[in-house]
Amino acid sequence: MALRLEGIIPPLATPFTESQELDEAALRREVRFMLDAGVHGLTIGGSTGEGHTLSIEESCRLAAVTLEETRGRVPVVSGIIRDSTREVIRYGRALKEVGVDALQITPVHYLFNPGEEGMLAYYREIGEAVQLPIVVYNVVPWATIYPPTLLRLAEQEWVVGVKQSGGDIHKLADLLRANKSPKLRILTAIDALLYPSFLLGAHGAVAAILTVLPRLCVQLWDACKRRDLDSALALHERILPVWRAVEAPDMPSRIKAALEMQGRPVGPARSPLQPISAAVREEIRMTLVGAGVIE
Repeated sequence: MALRLEGIIPPLATPFTESQELDEAALRREVRFMLDAGVHGLTIGGSTGEGHTLSIEESCRLAAVTLEETRGRVPVVSGIIRDSTREVIRYGRALKEVGVDALQITPVHYLFNPGEEGMLAYYREIGEAVQLPIVVYNVVPWATIYPPTLLRLAEQEWVVGVKQSGGDIHKLADLLRANKSPKLRILTAIDALLYPSFLLGAHGAVAAILTVLPRLCVQLWDACKRRDLDSALALHERILPVWRAVEAPDMPSRIKAALEMQGRPVGPARSPLQPISAAVREEIRMTLVGAGVIE
Protein backbone atom coordinates (compact mmCIF):
# COMPACT_ATOMS: atom_id res chain seq x y z
CA MET A 1 0.00 0.00 0.00
CA ALA A 2 2.48 2.63 -1.18
CA LEU A 3 -0.34 4.83 -2.51
CA ARG A 4 -0.01 8.46 -1.37
CA LEU A 5 -2.75 10.66 -2.73
CA GLU A 6 -1.81 14.31 -3.16
CA GLY A 7 -2.76 17.39 -5.12
CA ILE A 8 -5.67 17.97 -7.47
CA ILE A 9 -7.81 14.84 -7.89
CA PRO A 10 -10.98 15.84 -9.78
CA PRO A 11 -14.15 13.77 -9.33
CA LEU A 12 -15.12 13.18 -12.95
CA ALA A 13 -18.60 13.85 -14.24
CA THR A 14 -19.88 10.58 -15.71
CA PRO A 15 -20.73 11.16 -19.38
CA PHE A 16 -24.11 9.84 -20.52
CA THR A 17 -25.77 9.68 -23.90
CA GLU A 18 -29.21 11.22 -24.43
CA SER A 19 -30.66 7.80 -23.60
CA GLN A 20 -28.70 7.93 -20.31
CA GLU A 21 -26.24 5.17 -21.13
CA LEU A 22 -22.52 5.49 -20.43
CA ASP A 23 -20.82 7.53 -23.19
CA GLU A 24 -17.38 5.97 -23.46
CA ALA A 25 -16.09 8.28 -26.18
CA ALA A 26 -16.92 11.37 -24.10
CA LEU A 27 -15.35 9.73 -21.05
CA ARG A 28 -12.10 9.16 -22.92
CA ARG A 29 -12.05 12.80 -24.06
CA GLU A 30 -12.65 14.06 -20.55
CA VAL A 31 -9.91 11.88 -19.04
CA ARG A 32 -7.44 13.12 -21.66
CA PHE A 33 -8.46 16.72 -20.96
CA MET A 34 -7.80 16.21 -17.25
CA LEU A 35 -4.38 14.66 -17.88
CA ASP A 36 -3.47 17.55 -20.18
CA ALA A 37 -4.54 19.95 -17.41
CA GLY A 38 -1.92 18.43 -15.12
CA VAL A 39 -4.14 16.81 -12.49
CA HIS A 40 -2.53 14.51 -9.94
CA GLY A 41 -5.21 11.82 -9.86
CA LEU A 42 -8.80 11.06 -10.83
CA THR A 43 -11.86 10.02 -8.89
CA ILE A 44 -14.73 8.28 -10.69
CA GLY A 45 -18.21 7.37 -9.56
CA GLY A 46 -18.37 9.96 -6.78
CA SER A 47 -21.17 12.42 -6.10
CA THR A 48 -20.22 14.63 -9.05
CA GLY A 49 -20.10 11.44 -11.13
CA GLU A 50 -23.63 10.44 -10.04
CA GLY A 51 -22.16 7.29 -8.53
CA HIS A 52 -25.33 6.56 -6.59
CA THR A 53 -27.05 5.87 -9.95
CA LEU A 54 -24.42 3.47 -11.34
CA SER A 55 -24.89 -0.27 -11.51
CA ILE A 56 -21.97 -2.52 -10.66
CA GLU A 57 -21.46 -3.19 -14.37
CA GLU A 58 -21.43 0.54 -15.16
CA SER A 59 -19.04 1.27 -12.30
CA CYS A 60 -16.64 -1.37 -13.58
CA ARG A 61 -16.82 -0.19 -17.18
CA LEU A 62 -16.30 3.42 -16.06
CA ALA A 63 -13.18 2.27 -14.22
CA ALA A 64 -11.89 0.14 -17.09
CA VAL A 65 -12.13 2.95 -19.64
CA THR A 66 -10.52 5.46 -17.26
CA LEU A 67 -7.64 3.07 -16.55
CA GLU A 68 -7.13 2.47 -20.27
CA GLU A 69 -6.70 6.21 -20.78
CA THR A 70 -4.56 6.98 -17.72
CA ARG A 71 -2.21 4.01 -18.24
CA GLY A 72 -0.82 4.36 -14.73
CA ARG A 73 0.14 8.03 -15.07
CA VAL A 74 -2.08 9.07 -12.16
CA PRO A 75 -3.93 7.07 -9.49
CA VAL A 76 -7.59 6.24 -10.16
CA VAL A 77 -9.92 6.19 -7.15
CA SER A 78 -13.35 4.64 -7.64
CA GLY A 79 -16.31 5.83 -5.60
CA ILE A 80 -18.82 3.50 -4.03
CA ILE A 81 -22.08 4.99 -2.76
CA ARG A 82 -24.17 2.11 -1.43
CA ASP A 83 -26.32 1.47 1.62
CA SER A 84 -24.90 -1.70 3.16
CA THR A 85 -21.58 -3.31 3.98
CA ARG A 86 -22.52 -6.25 1.78
CA GLU A 87 -23.16 -4.09 -1.30
CA VAL A 88 -19.99 -2.06 -0.84
CA ILE A 89 -17.94 -5.25 -0.63
CA ARG A 90 -19.62 -6.57 -3.78
CA TYR A 91 -18.76 -3.38 -5.72
CA GLY A 92 -15.31 -3.20 -4.17
CA ARG A 93 -14.31 -6.72 -5.18
CA ALA A 94 -15.48 -6.12 -8.74
CA LEU A 95 -13.59 -2.83 -8.99
CA LYS A 96 -10.46 -4.45 -7.59
CA GLU A 97 -10.62 -6.98 -10.43
CA VAL A 98 -10.73 -4.09 -12.92
CA GLY A 99 -7.60 -2.61 -11.34
CA VAL A 100 -8.46 0.66 -9.58
CA ASP A 101 -5.89 2.02 -7.15
CA ALA A 102 -8.24 2.84 -4.28
CA LEU A 103 -11.88 3.11 -3.25
CA GLN A 104 -13.69 6.21 -2.03
CA ILE A 105 -16.48 5.00 0.24
CA THR A 106 -19.29 6.96 1.86
CA PRO A 107 -20.93 5.93 5.08
CA VAL A 108 -24.37 4.51 4.40
CA HIS A 109 -26.35 7.41 2.98
CA TYR A 110 -29.90 6.49 3.83
CA LEU A 111 -31.54 7.78 7.00
CA PHE A 112 -29.97 5.66 9.73
CA ASN A 113 -26.65 6.04 11.56
CA PRO A 114 -24.79 2.91 12.75
CA GLY A 115 -22.99 4.83 15.51
CA GLU A 116 -19.26 5.07 16.04
CA GLU A 117 -18.62 1.38 16.61
CA GLY A 118 -20.79 0.45 13.65
CA MET A 119 -18.91 2.93 11.46
CA LEU A 120 -15.56 1.49 12.54
CA ALA A 121 -16.81 -2.03 11.84
CA TYR A 122 -18.18 -0.98 8.44
CA TYR A 123 -14.84 0.23 7.14
CA ARG A 124 -12.90 -2.58 8.83
CA GLU A 125 -15.06 -5.28 7.26
CA ILE A 126 -14.84 -3.68 3.82
CA GLY A 127 -11.07 -3.31 4.05
CA GLU A 128 -10.53 -6.89 5.16
CA ALA A 129 -12.86 -8.26 2.47
CA VAL A 130 -11.63 -6.17 -0.48
CA GLN A 131 -8.02 -5.34 0.49
CA LEU A 132 -7.69 -2.09 -1.42
CA PRO A 133 -6.77 1.34 0.00
CA ILE A 134 -9.84 3.21 1.22
CA VAL A 135 -10.57 6.94 1.25
CA VAL A 136 -13.36 7.69 3.72
CA TYR A 137 -15.81 10.05 2.01
CA ASN A 138 -17.05 12.12 4.94
CA VAL A 139 -20.09 13.73 3.32
CA VAL A 140 -23.32 12.27 4.75
CA PRO A 141 -24.99 14.91 7.00
CA TRP A 142 -26.77 12.44 9.29
CA ALA A 143 -23.74 10.16 9.51
CA THR A 144 -20.98 12.75 9.92
CA ILE A 145 -17.70 11.22 11.07
CA TYR A 146 -15.99 13.52 13.57
CA PRO A 147 -12.20 13.87 13.82
CA PRO A 148 -11.69 11.52 16.80
CA THR A 149 -13.48 8.71 14.94
CA LEU A 150 -11.58 9.47 11.74
CA LEU A 151 -8.32 9.12 13.64
CA ARG A 152 -9.49 5.76 14.96
CA LEU A 153 -10.33 4.75 11.39
CA ALA A 154 -6.80 5.73 10.33
CA GLU A 155 -5.51 2.98 12.63
CA GLN A 156 -7.12 0.43 10.32
CA GLU A 157 -4.79 -1.13 7.79
CA TRP A 158 -6.70 -0.22 4.61
CA VAL A 159 -7.85 3.34 5.44
CA VAL A 160 -5.36 5.72 3.77
CA GLY A 161 -7.30 8.95 3.47
CA VAL A 162 -10.35 11.03 4.21
CA LYS A 163 -12.22 13.33 1.86
CA GLN A 164 -13.49 16.01 4.23
CA SER A 165 -16.73 17.39 2.81
CA GLY A 166 -19.71 19.28 4.09
CA GLY A 167 -18.36 22.82 3.94
CA ASP A 168 -16.94 22.71 7.46
CA ILE A 169 -13.37 24.02 7.50
CA HIS A 170 -13.38 23.78 11.30
CA LYS A 171 -13.49 19.97 11.18
CA LEU A 172 -10.80 20.03 8.49
CA ALA A 173 -8.57 22.24 10.64
CA ASP A 174 -9.11 20.07 13.71
CA LEU A 175 -8.36 16.92 11.75
CA LEU A 176 -5.19 18.33 10.20
CA ARG A 177 -3.92 19.45 13.58
CA ALA A 178 -4.70 16.17 15.31
CA ASN A 179 -3.48 13.81 12.59
CA LYS A 180 -0.14 12.24 13.47
CA SER A 181 -0.38 9.36 11.02
CA PRO A 182 2.04 9.48 8.08
CA LYS A 183 -0.41 7.19 6.27
CA LEU A 184 -3.60 9.26 6.51
CA ARG A 185 -4.01 11.71 3.61
CA ILE A 186 -6.49 14.48 4.36
CA LEU A 187 -8.16 15.77 1.20
CA THR A 188 -10.37 18.83 1.23
CA ALA A 189 -13.76 18.87 -0.46
CA ILE A 190 -14.65 22.37 0.73
CA ASP A 191 -14.97 23.87 -2.73
CA ALA A 192 -15.38 27.46 -1.61
CA LEU A 193 -12.30 27.27 0.63
CA LEU A 194 -9.64 25.40 -1.31
CA TYR A 195 -7.21 28.28 -0.83
CA PRO A 196 -7.23 28.25 3.00
CA SER A 197 -7.52 24.45 3.01
CA PHE A 198 -4.23 24.15 1.14
CA LEU A 199 -2.53 26.71 3.37
CA LEU A 200 -3.70 24.80 6.45
CA GLY A 201 -1.90 21.75 5.12
CA ALA A 202 -4.50 19.64 3.29
CA HIS A 203 -2.70 17.01 1.25
CA GLY A 204 -4.88 17.75 -1.77
CA ALA A 205 -8.47 18.01 -2.88
CA VAL A 206 -11.28 15.91 -4.32
CA ALA A 207 -13.96 18.52 -4.98
CA ALA A 208 -16.51 19.22 -7.70
CA ILE A 209 -15.02 22.58 -8.68
CA LEU A 210 -11.82 20.76 -9.72
CA THR A 211 -13.85 19.06 -12.44
CA VAL A 212 -15.19 22.36 -13.76
CA LEU A 213 -11.90 24.29 -13.58
CA PRO A 214 -9.04 21.78 -13.42
CA ARG A 215 -6.34 24.05 -14.83
CA LEU A 216 -7.12 26.92 -12.47
CA CYS A 217 -7.23 24.51 -9.52
CA VAL A 218 -3.86 23.01 -10.44
CA GLN A 219 -2.49 26.55 -10.61
CA LEU A 220 -4.01 27.32 -7.19
CA TRP A 221 -2.43 24.19 -5.69
CA ASP A 222 0.96 25.08 -7.16
CA ALA A 223 0.74 28.69 -5.95
CA CYS A 224 -0.11 27.56 -2.41
CA LYS A 225 2.72 25.03 -2.39
CA ARG A 226 5.26 27.73 -3.27
CA ARG A 227 3.56 30.20 -0.90
CA ASP A 228 2.79 32.69 -3.66
CA LEU A 229 -0.15 34.09 -1.73
CA ASP A 230 -0.99 36.95 -4.10
CA SER A 231 -1.34 34.56 -7.05
CA ALA A 232 -3.27 32.07 -4.93
CA LEU A 233 -5.75 34.68 -3.74
CA ALA A 234 -6.29 35.94 -7.30
CA LEU A 235 -7.01 32.37 -8.45
CA HIS A 236 -9.38 31.82 -5.51
CA GLU A 237 -11.32 34.93 -6.53
CA ARG A 238 -11.68 33.61 -10.11
CA ILE A 239 -12.76 30.15 -8.96
CA LEU A 240 -15.24 31.06 -6.20
CA PRO A 241 -18.00 32.67 -8.34
CA VAL A 242 -18.09 29.60 -10.60
CA TRP A 243 -18.54 27.37 -7.58
CA ARG A 244 -21.37 29.54 -6.30
CA ALA A 245 -23.11 29.22 -9.67
CA VAL A 246 -22.97 25.42 -9.78
CA GLU A 247 -23.53 24.75 -6.06
CA ALA A 248 -27.17 23.67 -5.92
CA PRO A 249 -29.29 20.54 -5.41
CA ASP A 250 -29.15 19.93 -9.18
CA MET A 251 -25.35 20.28 -9.21
CA PRO A 252 -24.63 17.43 -11.69
CA SER A 253 -26.84 19.16 -14.27
CA ARG A 254 -25.14 22.50 -13.64
CA ILE A 255 -21.65 21.02 -13.80
CA LYS A 256 -22.42 19.22 -17.05
CA ALA A 257 -23.70 22.48 -18.53
CA ALA A 258 -20.50 24.25 -17.42
CA LEU A 259 -18.39 21.57 -19.09
CA GLU A 260 -20.41 21.79 -22.29
CA MET A 261 -19.88 25.58 -22.40
CA GLN A 262 -16.14 24.92 -22.31
CA GLY A 263 -16.31 22.51 -25.26
CA ARG A 264 -16.34 19.40 -23.09
CA PRO A 265 -19.80 17.86 -23.69
CA VAL A 266 -20.65 14.99 -21.33
CA GLY A 267 -24.40 14.72 -21.93
CA PRO A 268 -27.26 15.08 -19.45
CA ALA A 269 -27.49 14.23 -15.79
CA ARG A 270 -29.51 11.13 -15.09
CA SER A 271 -33.21 11.39 -14.39
CA PRO A 272 -34.87 12.63 -12.25
CA LEU A 273 -32.45 15.56 -12.50
CA GLN A 274 -33.57 17.96 -15.21
CA PRO A 275 -31.73 20.24 -17.66
CA ILE A 276 -31.05 23.67 -16.25
CA SER A 277 -33.07 26.74 -17.19
CA ALA A 278 -31.90 29.43 -19.58
CA ALA A 279 -31.47 31.82 -16.65
CA VAL A 280 -29.24 29.42 -14.74
CA ARG A 281 -27.27 28.66 -17.90
CA GLU A 282 -26.60 32.38 -18.39
CA GLU A 283 -25.54 32.75 -14.75
CA ILE A 284 -23.02 29.93 -15.13
CA ARG A 285 -21.80 31.28 -18.47
CA MET A 286 -21.08 34.70 -16.99
CA THR A 287 -19.04 33.23 -14.14
CA LEU A 288 -17.00 31.19 -16.64
CA VAL A 289 -16.36 34.36 -18.62
CA GLY A 290 -15.33 36.09 -15.39
CA ALA A 291 -12.95 33.23 -14.59
CA GLY A 292 -11.36 33.68 -18.00
CA VAL A 293 -12.02 30.14 -19.25
CA ILE A 294 -14.46 31.08 -22.04
CA GLU A 295 -14.95 34.24 -24.05
